[in-house]
Amino acid sequence: MENIIDQLNKSFDSRVRLGIMSALMVNSEVNFNELKELLQITDGNLASHLKALEENNFLKVQKGFVGRKSNTTYTITKVGEKAFRSHLSALEKMIRATK
Repeated sequence: MENIIDQLNKSFDSRVRLGIMSALMVNSEVNFNELKELLQITDGNLASHLKALEENNFLKVQKGFVGRKSNTTYTITKVGEKAFRSHLSALEKMIRATK
């Protein structure tokens, strides 16, 4: 039998990535500034975590403009949603196993 800890997805080890994925699970889309404000982190820190999630095909990036200002929005992919649900399920199993 697989160890419970092995069921956790290393892509979500970071609290920032947990925050990004959590926000995307409950919102149809979230823009860069909303994520930055929600997570209270720097542009560079957020950008690096978003890039890692995008490279794993966990989120989709849409770049556009609102007036003359650039606007980048993010949505969760089916792959991302499935991976994050599996990660949360493994966390729940771990919590139940420690009771």
